[in-house]
Amino acid sequence: MSPDGRATPAAGAEEVEASLYEVRQQIYPRAVTGWFAWWRVALVVLTQLVFYGTPWLTWNDRQAVLFDLVSRKFYIFGMVLWPQDFIFLTLLLIISAYSLFLFTAIAGRLWCGYACPQTVYTEIFMWIERRIEGDRMQRMRLDQGPASFRKFGLKALKHGTWIALALWTGFTFVGYFTPITTLAASFAAWTLGPWETFWIFFYAFATYGNAGWMREQVCKYMCPYARFQSVRFDPDTLVITYDTQRGDPRGARGRKADPKALGLGDCVDCNICVQVCPTGIDIRKGMQYECIGCAACIDGCNQVMDKMGYPRGLIRYSTENAIAGQYADSDFRRHVFRPRVLVYAALLCILVVAFIGGLLLRSPLKVDVLRDRGALMRDAPGGQIENVYRLQFINTDEVARRYTIGVEGLPGLRVMTPQPIEVPPATTQAFPVSVRVDPEGLAPGSHPIMFLVNDIDRPEVGAREKSRFYVR
Repeated sequence: MSPDGRATPAAGAEEVEASLYEVRQQIYPRAVTGWFAWWRVALVVLTQLVFYGTPWLTWNDRQAVLFDLVSRKFYIFGMVLWPQDFIFLTLLLIISAYSLFLFTAIAGRLWCGYACPQTVYTEIFMWIERRIEGDRMQRMRLDQGPASFRKFGLKALKHGTWIALALWTGFTFVGYFTPITTLAASFAAWTLGPWETFWIFFYAFATYGNAGWMREQVCKYMCPYARFQSVRFDPDTLVITYDTQRGDPRGARGRKADPKALGLGDCVDCNICVQVCPTGIDIRKGMQYECIGCAACIDGCNQVMDKMGYPRGLIRYSTENAIAGQYADSDFRRHVFRPRVLVYAALLCILVVAFIGGLLLRSPLKVDVLRDRGALMRDAPGGQIENVYRLQFINTDEVARRYTIGVEGLPGLRVMTPQPIEVPPATTQAFPVSVRVDPEGLAPGSHPIMFLVNDIDRPEVGAREKSRFYVR
C-alpha cells in the first residue's frame, strides 16, 4: 500500500494498461453476389428512386410532397395536413414502431439489413469505391502501398464522387421542405437562404461521414437498435445462423477430399463469411449485436459450398429451436403465429385501420371560435345585446369553399354578419362575426350557445363549435 492509500502491484507483477476504446480496424468488405445481394440491390434502387424522385412530382400545379414549415402546411399528394392533424403523425410513428417490432420478432433485423438509410448509403458508397479502386484485395494493396500520383488520383476521384452524391442527397432532403424547383434556381444562382444552405451542407456532411468513413461504427456504437434487438428475439425468431453441427470441425481440404474421412465438417475455414461482412464479424461465433442481418455471409458461403459440391445452407436463415433440432427449417412457418407475433400483428392492424379511417373521415373544414377581447357585450339598435366573435376557418381543400354560419342556444339568437363567407383553397382565415339577441326574459350572465358552420356546395361537410353569450 502506497502512502497515499493506493494499492501497489506485487513484486514481479507487470502493470497492464487497458483502454476502454477499441481501436478501429479498417474493414474491406468483399463484393458478393447471390439471392440476398440482389434483394439488397433492388431495395437500394427502390428506396433511392422514391427519395430522389418524389420531390420532383407535381400535383394540382404544386409539388406533390412538400412539408412547408413556413406556412405550416404539409402537402402529401391530394391531402393538405395542418398542425391540428399532428395526431396522424403520432399514429404513423407508432405504426412504424410496431412494424419494426413485428418484423424483428419474425425475421430479425430486416430493416437494418435492407432498408435502413445507413445500410443503403453505405452500399452505394461501397459500390462507388469498388468501381474506382477495385475489390477487396486491390483496395488493401492500394492503401498499404506507397504514395503515388495514381493513388492520389483514385482517392480524389472516389471522395469527389462521394461528396457530389452527398451534396445531391442534402439538396434533395431540403427539397422536401422548400419547393425543389425554387431551391434549384436559388442553388444555381447561389442565392440560397441561410437555413437552406446550412441544412444542405449539414445533411451532406452527415451522409459523407456516416456512409464514407464511419460505416459499421454507426451500427456498432451510435444506433440504439443494436443494443435492444435481443429483447425482440425469441427461440423461434428467424435469424442468420451458422450450423455448427454440420460445419465443425473446420479445416481446409481439396475439392475431391472426403470431409468425413478427414474428420472435418463442411466448413472449409475460408473466411469468406468474414470478408464479405460489412461490420467485419465472424458469424460462426454465434449471434452478435454487430450483425445487421444483411445476409452477405449466406451468399458468400453458398458460393463456396457450390464450388466444393456441398449442399447450400451451412450459413442460413434459421431459428434457435430449428438449429437445436426441435423441428426442421421447413417447419418454420408453423411457428410464426406465436403469441408475441399475434399481439404485434393485432395491434398493428388496429393502428393501421385507425390511421386510414381517420384520414378518410377527416373533415376538410376546421373552425375555432374566439371571443372579442375588447368587450364582453355591447348595445345594439332596438334594445338588443350584441356579442362579437372571431371565427377562424381552416379550409384543407385545394379549392375555394363557401360557408354559412348559424347559431343556436337562445331564443331569437341570430348572426348579423353577411353570408356566405368564402375561404380560399388550403388557407386559414379569420372573420369577425356579430351575434344579437333580445335580452328580454333572459337572465343576466353567461349562456351556452353553439355555432353551426356548413359548406354550401357540400351539405355533408360542417362543423359545430361551442361558445358563450353574455347578457347584462
